[in-house]
Amino acid sequence: MNTTTEKDLNGSERCPRDTRITQLVFPALYTGVFFMGILLNALALWVFIHTPSSSSFIVYLKNTLMADLIMALMLPFKILSDSYPGLWQLRAFVCRFSAVVFYDTMYVSITLLGLIAFDRFFKIVRPTGKFFVQKPIFAKVVSALIWLLLFLISLPNTFLSNKKATPLSVKKCAALKSPLGLTWHQVANYISQFIFWTVFVLMLLFYAVITKKVYDSYRKSKSKDSRSNKKLKGKVFIVVAVFVVCFVPFHFAKLPYVHSQTNNKTDCKLQNQLFIAKETTLFLATTNICMVPLIYIFLCKKFTERLPCMRRRATVASQESHSNQTYNIILS
Repeated sequence: MNTTTEKDLNGSERCPRDTRITQLVFPALYTGVFFMGILLNALALWVFIHTPSSSSFIVYLKNTLMADLIMALMLPFKILSDSYPGLWQLRAFVCRFSAVVFYDTMYVSITLLGLIAFDRFFKIVRPTGKFFVQKPIFAKVVSALIWLLLFLISLPNTFLSNKKATPLSVKKCAALKSPLGLTWHQVANYISQFIFWTVFVLMLLFYAVITKKVYDSYRKSKSKDSRSNKKLKGKVFIVVAVFVVCFVPFHFAKLPYVHSQTNNKTDCKLQNQLFIAKETTLFLATTNICMVPLIYIFLCKKFTERLPCMRRRATVASQESHSNQTYNIILS
């Protein structure tokens, strides 16, 4: 059995960890996500470079794209450090920098998905788009503040990982942190949990209103049994579907895992179970970089109009939904 041995702060052997899954299975899965994510987001980048930031929705999508691209670019460091444990210097780099950047941009993406849901909500409540929160300048300011705030929260996790890196200590990133670093790691985790669950609850409230509007529109539609109309209305919920699939499992697993890593009282068997749960749900969270482009395709008319392969489908969808005022309001 391929194991790594972790040590507590006093240097005594404490908890051997089976790393076969993290060194064989997950690197292969992450490699597939990396190439697919780079391909999809590079295509989206090309489209958005040629798309003016004419609405708050487009601004949020562009910022989400940048966050997902940065997340994708951090994956090779994780893949290599997990696959080849002998590269302990690379593992130290992952602990101190690339993992910090990865999580930072993940929460930027999470927050922006919440703002996208907020924007779709206001498109129904105030379809004229005259309220200040629907202006592109508001979206740009809010997006910049999100990047700045989350950067400031994550920055201490970099410079407080200041213990000497050794082939043994880098097997557990928490072993590189100073006592203050461990404390801040817990604080940052509580902040990130608060951000996630706040965004999630608000998103559910926003989509409760959207669901009512879509349902009312469905009842009033003359073509209730139209399969195409059902598909069009279903696309409205792609944002919350991506959010739930990618991020909810990870946040159920993350809190107990971080607690197990920042204290020495957690049972060894439980600690390993929490590690596997965290790694599995982290992979689901990482698939966000491949799933978010679905939002661009399903909800952003300007995006599909600039893709030659999507123009005909976009035209057909527009014709099918022409009589559906609620759906046309939600799309941008």
